[in-house]
Amino acid sequence: MDFFEMLKVIFLGIVEGITEWLPISSTGHMLLVDEFVQLNMTEEFKEMFFILIQLGAILAVILLFWGKMWPFQFKDKSKPVILKDTFSIWFKVVVACIPGAVVTILFDDYVEAHFQTPPVIAAALIFYGIAFLVVEKWNKTKTPKVAELADITYQTALLIGLFQVLSIVPGTSRSGATIIGALLIGVSRVAAAEFTFFLAVPVMLGMSALKLVKFGFAFSGTEIAVLVLGMTTAFVVSVLVIKFLMSYIKKKDFTVFGWYRIVLGAVIIVYTLAA
Repeated sequence: MDFFEMLKVIFLGIVEGITEWLPISSTGHMLLVDEFVQLNMTEEFKEMFFILIQLGAILAVILLFWGKMWPFQFKDKSKPVILKDTFSIWFKVVVACIPGAVVTILFDDYVEAHFQTPPVIAAALIFYGIAFLVVEKWNKTKTPKVAELADITYQTALLIGLFQVLSIVPGTSRSGATIIGALLIGVSRVAAAEFTFFLAVPVMLGMSALKLVKFGFAFSGTEIAVLVLGMTTAFVVSVLVIKFLMSYIKKKDFTVFGWYRIVLGAVIIVYTLAA
């Protein structure tokens, strides 16, 4: 892997780390960036790389939220304590994952073949950008029914999972779909973001496993180097972005991300028409 290819991989890792956790669609951005910054790799490897690079972002979430995600604590060396509330959250995450898992298994290949195009990405960016503006304006005068992560019920988790199904379309954003859904049903911004982080762990690990099985486990030395560099970059950037997002939403809403999506979608449409 030459120096220029390394720079491209690092750039893709930065894009992944930023867009995976902000509600602006990581898949959409990665597909768009690939139009201009193309790795000198096979199409099959690139398709797998765009999914596996997310493992770096997931490791960042696990690191930052380990205290909330790990259900075992040790008061001393001989007395482990099981946190029932943490187990309860994970059971709710499993419930939320079911709709997305079913839809992905049934339609993932079809969506990849027919929907990974600039017009579809632009339309999804604009539509959900407008949705963010509308939901935040509607939500401004309302008090959240669910203020804390622990207050999310199984019914709420299932509803959030149904909204996550929308993210199968490139340009939608997994975090964007779940956050919009959570806000609509009365979950606070902080609780919505935290549940999104929990939900991302099994979802992205599952998607990565499917891609690995489809691609196979035979990698060249260059391919391994590309994966490690991309995931490491995504991990470092994700740590910074997650910290920023959690601080940001305690003071402000998601309106700025709605406007960003609309502007980016419009730029893509103009570029597509001019090309």
